[in-house]
Amino acid sequence: MSRISVRGFAVASATAVTTVGAVVGVAAGNPQAAPEKFEATAADATLLADIPAGEQAQVQVASLTQQAEAQAAAADTAAQQSAWEAARLQAAKDAEAKKAAAEKEKAEKEKAEKEREEARERADRDAVRDASSFAAQSSYSVAEVQAMARQMVPGGQFQCFSNIVDHESTWNYRAQNPSSGAYGLVQALPGSKMASAGADWRTNPATQIKWGLNYMNERYGSPCGAWSFWQANHWY
Repeated sequence: MSRISVRGFAVASATAVTTVGAVVGVAAGNPQAAPEKFEATAADATLLADIPAGEQAQVQVASLTQQAEAQAAAADTAAQQSAWEAARLQAAKDAEAKKAAAEKEKAEKEKAEKEREEARERADRDAVRDASSFAAQSSYSVAEVQAMARQMVPGGQFQCFSNIVDHESTWNYRAQNPSSGAYGLVQALPGSKMASAGADWRTNPATQIKWGLNYMNERYGSPCGAWSFWQANHWY
């Protein structure tokens, strides 16, 4: 093997078959096996011919071994690519499943919170008193009017209701706007609108509270809805 270079090993193994095929083709009268092809490969074939006969088989075996190793390396690369792609797809599926689980959990929490809020509102409504449950008086202090409102307005809405009354009348159930004619705790305009809640709307704060609460619920959804509008516009 000392008579051939490393390149010679590869060339000998690659050209030996070509050379033999060309010779056989010419002998068989195959027109495609042109003399030019034979001449082109003959020079390479001499490399194999220069190797002692006992070592030619070793050269060919070494070439086949290299081919097998190259094929094995290609197979390993393909396997690695396939494994990577499978891992990528699985990671994408896991991420999607995790996202779906998180969204489901969030939706369930929001639903539970909404149900709790509705339950609180129902409890508030059940706990409030109607205007007719209060005995009529000749006059009422601010503290008494506020106490009535606390019993009539749902707990979660009272502060918003109170904020509006604070700004509209400072809890004076006889307050009247001299220019517009608005009247009462919630400054109904005109004040006679409150007659739908009771004929005593001029003198009974409970009647005014009842009418004001109904107005806020019907127009803004709740006293807090009315308060949000009031903050943006300074009227409601």
